[in-house]
Amino acid sequence: MPFNKLHVPKDLPAETCHAINNLLHDCLVETCGVNPDDYFCLVARYDADDMILHPTFLGKRDPAATIIIEIALLAGRSDEQKEALFKDVRQRLAAIQFPPENSIIFLLENRAIDWSFSPAGSVKSVLGL
Repeated sequence: MPFNKLHVPKDLPAETCHAINNLLHDCLVETCGVNPDDYFCLVARYDADDMILHPTFLGKRDPAATIIIEIALLAGRSDEQKEALFKDVRQRLAAIQFPPENSIIFLLENRAIDWSFSPAGSVKSVLGL
């Protein structure tokens, strides 16, 4: 049950944001075994002056053009799956002509009790987990 949040520069075209989320979803399905129907994303736009990023921490980047990919998902993926996810996302970013060095990706892991999609309650209670 991932929920993707893309923090992007205000001027990044909507088509690019959709392409990034589509490739992100495909990567999650292929590397982390995510259900293909679990497709949720929020795009948060920012002015170049509103994102304060070190331009060379663990690699060079253009802070004014960098995107932050935040993924909230159920815990349980191995370190190998996470590394594969990061690698796959960056390869696919390059394939759509988005500079992979201008991306920061992080995961927030949680449990089924931490999600609710309806008045019926948490995913844990609805699915009887």
